[in-house]
Amino acid sequence: MPNWNEVLAEMSVLGQRTSPLDVVRKKYITKMSKHTGRNVIAYYSGFLQKNTQSISHLLSMTDDDKNGFMSAINGMDPDKGLDLLIHTPGGDIAALESLGQYLRAKFGTNIRAFVPMIAMSAGTMLACCAKEIVMGKQSNIGPFDPQMGGIPAHGILEEVDKAKKDILDDHRLLAFWQFNLQKLHPTFIGECEKAIKWASEIVSEWLVSGMFAGDADAQQKAEHICSKLNDHSTTYAHARHIHMDKARDIGLKIVALEDDQKLQDLVLTIHHSYMHTFGSSSAVKIIENHNGSTMMWHAPQVQV
Repeated sequence: MPNWNEVLAEMSVLGQRTSPLDVVRKKYITKMSKHTGRNVIAYYSGFLQKNTQSISHLLSMTDDDKNGFMSAINGMDPDKGLDLLIHTPGGDIAALESLGQYLRAKFGTNIRAFVPMIAMSAGTMLACCAKEIVMGKQSNIGPFDPQMGGIPAHGILEEVDKAKKDILDDHRLLAFWQFNLQKLHPTFIGECEKAIKWASEIVSEWLVSGMFAGDADAQQKAEHICSKLNDHSTTYAHARHIHMDKARDIGLKIVALEDDQKLQDLVLTIHHSYMHTFGSSSAVKIIENHNGSTMMWHAPQVQV
């Protein structure tokens, strides 16, 4: 299979006749479907190439993505299952929950999640609705501890707990903590607690009914995984990159992409094709399938 430079060269030749970016991507997605005998959907964000605040709403996971998946799934034979390629920084948890439930409604648990490079936060949660996650040595998932306005919900609760302890130990610190915590609305603490619980409930339910279906200790396995991925005190940073071996140690069912050399070549060629597309066009997000259905989001043109 072609490498990064060979994909770029093929696009350059095709550019003389048609849209090379679209042709090459669809060519290799179709090849992957023929190789596996399964439906294939690529869910890609250009967040690595176009990570600016002004278009963050286009790069991240939102309810609008459901339209792309509806279009991609239309006409598919659900009995063939789904191979879902995920490359996303994450996004809205409500959109994530709805999207995962939609995929489960269409394909049941016959879903394989592929992480060619990065599936962070809600992207990791989406991968957990699959029966297994396929990762390579270059792949990373990430923690899904909720963020409240860019601040870890766990971190906020830790700060409140520290304040309680400090004040009990030394009443002279009361004024210090009053000043520092006065910016927090009383209901905000409860919202943080609910967000953390919500994230774990979503992932735990999917793991028990999918990845660990039939296991006597499915609930315990799911809770253990959630405790590792939804706890800011152990992951330290929401942007923490978790590689294949660590994901397996946590307890997730991880299949090594390298186990099937042809499949690895196809997946990485598809990935290179998307990276070139984002780097050479105004596209910021793409959802497309092996049958040629494509929904693409573009960055707005800057008025000079």
